[in-house]
Amino acid sequence: MIILASQSASRKAMLEAAGVSFEAQPAHLDERALEASFEDAEPAEIALQLAQAKALAVSASNPGRLVLGSDSLICVDGKRFDKPESREQAVDHLRCFSGRPMHLYSAATLARDGAIVWRHHALATLHCRVLSEDFIASYLDAEWPEVSYCVGVFRIEAMGVQLFERMEGDHFTILGMPLLPVLGALRDFGELPQ
Repeated sequence: MIILASQSASRKAMLEAAGVSFEAQPAHLDERALEASFEDAEPAEIALQLAQAKALAVSASNPGRLVLGSDSLICVDGKRFDKPESREQAVDHLRCFSGRPMHLYSAATLARDGAIVWRHHALATLHCRVLSEDFIASYLDAEWPEVSYCVGVFRIEAMGVQLFERMEGDHFTILGMPLLPVLGALRDFGELPQ
């Protein structure tokens, strides 16, 4: 049984639906401080570094266990966006996303005994439609505070799908983790049958 270094409902649901046995142990890290330390790195590398930090933090107290860390980040017009800290910030984010392509970087890593043994990242591009102020208000009335835990202020499996006119990329990457490569790695490490 692997350990998921996260409390993400979406990542848990993906693993459960795929039949992966796991237990969740969140990594208690200051992600924003870590992200700031990688300021000059490319977005994909930042997502990988954050996923690695989570996996390593949990791996340190679980010798011999395989730990899955994952992270996602959003870039629009070259600017990185984190989870909104307030409903007001969520409104600002949605205004910035309106009518623009959103680049979603999702990364996953596996650690064992304090060392990274596998890493992968994927990119999806989500084309946000033009969002009216009325839509933003009604959307947040329905989805807040659940979307406060989501980079990009959306849950694609819920009303968040209404933000977009088209998407390019793997469905699981959009949900927040490149699941198919993760499953392949888990098979390679003997955690799933071949």
